Parts: sequence; C-alpha cells; structure tokens
Amino acid sequence: MTIAAIDVDPQQTFTPLCPDELPVEGGDKIGAALNAQAALAMYRVLTKDAHPSNAVWVVNRHDEMLQPLTHKNADLTWVAHAVPGTQGFETIPGLPAVTEYDHVIWKGIEPDLHPYGACYHDLEEKLSTGLIEWLASKGVTTLIVGGLATDYCVKTTALQLKATGQFDVIVNLEACRGIATETVESACMEMKAAGIHVVINTDAVKQRLAI
Repeated sequence: MTIAAIDVDPQQTFTPLCPDELPVEGGDKIGAALNAQAALAMYRVLTKDAHPSNAVWVVNRHDEMLQPLTHKNADLTWVAHAVPGTQGFETIPGLPAVTEYDHVIWKGIEPDLHPYGACYHDLEEKLSTGLIEWLASKGVTTLIVGGLATDYCVKTTALQLKATGQFDVIVNLEACRGIATETVESACMEMKAAGIHVVINTDAVKQRLAI
C-alpha cells in the first residue's frame, strides 16, 4: 500500500481570517488534523485556488453570489477570493511551506475557468492538472483527503480521484470544514455512494488503513 495525503485548498480565503472572501467556520483550525493524516502517508500533496481578480465569475457583494453563468467552465458567481499575492491565497497557520510538499497543484488561474476539483482545470473535466498522473507515477494506491470546503472542492476532488478506478479514497472529516450542515451531509452521502470511505477522524483513518 502506497499512501498519499492531499490537502485540498487549505487557504485563508476559506476561513474567518479573511471575512470578506469565503469564510468557512473553523476553516483555520484544521492544520493539526491535516498534519496528522499526512504523517500516515508517503507523499503529501497541496492544492490551491489561484484566481485572478478579473475572473468572469467575480461579483462585488456576497448577495450577488451563486448566480448561474453561461460560461462553459465557470458555472456560478463568487466574490473575488484566493488571489495570488493576497492573504487569502496563503495557506492556513500550521501547515508546511509550499516547498516542503511533494507536489502542488494551482487551479483556476485562467479568468474563465473556475474548477472545484483538483484533477481538472475545467468543469468539463477534459484538461488534466496532472494530479492523477503524478499519483499514478508514484504508485499511489490509497489517498487520504482533507481540506476546504467539504461540500465543494473536497467532495469534487475525492469524486474525481475515485472515478479513475485507480485509488482507494478516504475523506477525513476531522481535517475538513464545510459551508453548511445540509450540504455537507449531502456531500458525504454522494461520496459514500461513489465508494469513498468517509470517516470522522484520524483514528478512524488508521483503522481503515489497519495501522
């Protein structure tokens, strides 16, 4: 068994540290859990949103968000977030420097692309980010996934990885935070239906791995 841990978008933009962006309650508190699950793995991957401030989906106010768009690969409006060079782009406290990860994926750099999952640059899932191929090149068989937010980027990344048929995928809820209770519950149901192991904490990850 070759294990990789994936830290999905653990950026300050998705925490109360950046209240004007897309704060998720407790999003800045998952660093210890991400580090704990990474200690079980041979490889550690970081994914980061990296969005231009002039993206086609950017709106000025939170009450203008979540409106549908006609762009092929940007489906909803959002306020600007995770802009490179800003605080929101940075990872949450307690995580390693970017250069200490084994692999890093930056996604959403193009102004007309707003992917949620880390495996493809586009919503149509035609343009690979190289994550699947990198994991395969390392002989990875098992993935432990955590990050922000459970009901968006974590869910989509886990589903994309599972859909390859190449990996056993575990989502560690202790290392995640979600936007809303009902959408987190729905996301967990969807992941479980796809054959993903959704567990409550790192101890449950160890049990799943038989460590």
